[in-house]
Amino acid sequence: MNLQNQLTVSAIELLKNLISTPSFSGEEQNTALFIERWLADQDIKYQRRQNNIWSVNKDFDATKPTVLLNSHHDTVQPNKAYTKDPFDPVLVDGKLYGLGSNDAGGCLVSLLASFAYFYHQDDLAYNLVIVASAEEESSGPNGLNSMLEVIPPIDVAIVGEPTQMQLAVAEKGLVVFDVYVEGTPGHAAHPNDNHAIYNSIALQEWLRDYKFERISDQLGEVKMTLTQINAGVQHNAIPSEVHLVVDVRVNDLYSNQEIAELLKTEAPCDRIKARSLRLNSSSIPVSHELVQAGLALGRETYGSPTLSDQACLTVPSLKLGPGDSTRSHSADEFIYLSEIEEGIDLYIKILQQIL
Repeated sequence: MNLQNQLTVSAIELLKNLISTPSFSGEEQNTALFIERWLADQDIKYQRRQNNIWSVNKDFDATKPTVLLNSHHDTVQPNKAYTKDPFDPVLVDGKLYGLGSNDAGGCLVSLLASFAYFYHQDDLAYNLVIVASAEEESSGPNGLNSMLEVIPPIDVAIVGEPTQMQLAVAEKGLVVFDVYVEGTPGHAAHPNDNHAIYNSIALQEWLRDYKFERISDQLGEVKMTLTQINAGVQHNAIPSEVHLVVDVRVNDLYSNQEIAELLKTEAPCDRIKARSLRLNSSSIPVSHELVQAGLALGRETYGSPTLSDQACLTVPSLKLGPGDSTRSHSADEFIYLSEIEEGIDLYIKILQQIL
């Protein structure tokens, strides 16, 4: 059995162990142990910071550019529609079931196998650094964002998320806004010409109809969605304000700061506040050699509407991985073993083109 096949078999066994071990965001300490053990079995030196495990290739050379390989080992909570045990890595008709199998366990073990494939090679054109990160699902403070000050400076990144091994060359950013519309509180039995809930109708219509001018070739329009409304505590009392939550998915032609300034200026409300501006859109030029290597292997480019750890990177980054994003966070999550085999093969072939 050649090295790639050995690593593929070992990676699938690691994935089974990860599935069987609960690793909700912030509680990844036990899956981190499995990743440490796997790296040790491959004779790979590694370091750990909180629940993040990282390593650099054996002949790391600080004078060379560096490629980051990253995926996460935390999961969301299993939803109530599961019919299978989310922590039982059962294999049926080539499908490996289990929580985190698709998002993003399959990507993580495929990247680990690919990193191990190159780890002992010398005279590479790029360094490799891998981070098996925590807290991706919660965008927590102790995930990949906390590792950027620890790992060597990076020049480009591959972020492992389920893309069917197609090339996500751009990813939308996210800003969540808390918006408030005020009025005059009072008893429901009396007239009130300054009713906060009625006042909020204009804002709701504005949010529904507003169009951002800049349309991205890869990511399309900025998408703004009203997702929550809260007002009032009892049936006979008119509230003093309405609280609305707005989800904005930002394309690569706007910064999050621009979106925030625009809404503060134009939205018909009394107060608006962004919860965070750090989850920016990300992209990589199609002309980049990583993308070109993927295109040469028959892969296609697209823009991704979903958020990942790319949001905390400022260098060019490519989202690429086995599995299908539509399975993420779904009941009875699964990944095909053939997808993992293909993922490892394509990761290695793409990296060979630049290394």
